Amino acid sequence: MNHLNYEFDASQGDVAEVTLDRAANVLLMDPANYDDYLHGRPYRYDGGYATKSPVRLAVPRAGHWHVVVDLGGGPGQVRASVSLLSGASV
Repeated sequence: MNHLNYEFDASQGDVAEVTLDRAANVLLMDPANYDDYLHGRPYRYDGGYATKSPVRLAVPRAGHWHVVVDLGGGPGQVRASVSLLSGASV
């Protein structure tokens, strides 16, 4: 599966800000759901298909997180960057 993966530790109330160069799926998930994503099993995430940049995703609880950016199997490539904003609002 072709995707970009950004890993980070965050606190509840932090915000992951994702900047994209084109529309793409932007998914925030914990490690267990990321493993399910990698292995083609059902998984849960926050986010979805983003047509505007930047995308802001609130971290629901403290822990280790993954932001995944993919094109859902579509053609082409996407460039992205992720910043963690402490205590920011969505």
